[in-house]
Amino acid sequence: MTNLTLFFCRYFLNVIFNILNKKIYNYFPYPYFVSVIHLAVGVVYCLVSWGVGLPKRAPIDSTQLKLLTPVAFCHALGHVTSNVSFAAVAVSFTHTIKALEPFFNAAASQFILGQQIPVALWLSLAPVVLGVSMASLTELSFNWLGFISAMISNISFTYRSIYSKKAMTDMDSTNVYAYISIIALIFCLPPAIFIEGPQLLQHGFNDAITKVGLTKFVTDLFWVGMFYHLYNQVATNTLERVAPLTHAVGNVLKRVFVIGFSIVIFGNKISTQTGIGTCIAIAGVAIYSFIKAKMEEEKRQKKAA
Repeated sequence: MTNLTLFFCRYFLNVIFNILNKKIYNYFPYPYFVSVIHLAVGVVYCLVSWGVGLPKRAPIDSTQLKLLTPVAFCHALGHVTSNVSFAAVAVSFTHTIKALEPFFNAAASQFILGQQIPVALWLSLAPVVLGVSMASLTELSFNWLGFISAMISNISFTYRSIYSKKAMTDMDSTNVYAYISIIALIFCLPPAIFIEGPQLLQHGFNDAITKVGLTKFVTDLFWVGMFYHLYNQVATNTLERVAPLTHAVGNVLKRVFVIGFSIVIFGNKISTQTGIGTCIAIAGVAIYSFIKAKMEEEKRQKKAA
């Protein structure tokens, strides 16, 4: 599979996931349970894949388990809070807030890992912060639950990146993501049961089935879980195969695609200031990604020399 095909698959899977995910929340507003379904479908997919030997399951020992558990916890927390935000506000707004993720990554690198972040990189983040602030002030679907959840998701995924660097193993990316999914599912089950369980049993499932029918309800949950898993798997495989700059460009374009398609599909009305703010934020992410990718490429070339 060529790199171009990988990127096309990644965009397609992510756009479909976001659209289907939001459509489910329009008639079934239970993000904790839906988050569990996302991971559960992926875990079943991994178990079946291992069963047929595609790929062959890599053994895991207690040392690797200890390394992957913090990664999985941050993955679970980031995933759940993303879904809480998706359920509360427009998809485009959640993705605009999540454009702040590079800012949190830079802050964590400098103040937690002790890495010196160049001034140019900090300056490139200024339009991201400005754009998100502009978009948030006039976003028609704004509410604090959606905003704070998206911010917690940013922090969680930042820590996931930190722990991922410490958890580098000889295991291939497909097996690593499979194990992370299994552990993350275990973390997601308790809050889903305790927070949403009583409501689901009392009227949640019945309301959804009454609105769309049992067949559509079950198939929607299955396919949203499948698209979620396949998107993340393709994203992980892509990161292994392409240069940092290429991957950075891909990340920026992915967010543009998702925001654009969500506005068109759901007909979300946005103010002029929100639109301008979103464009500024995405442009800032692009500049930051290019600078950071070039820095990583230069480091790699120096090591090779």
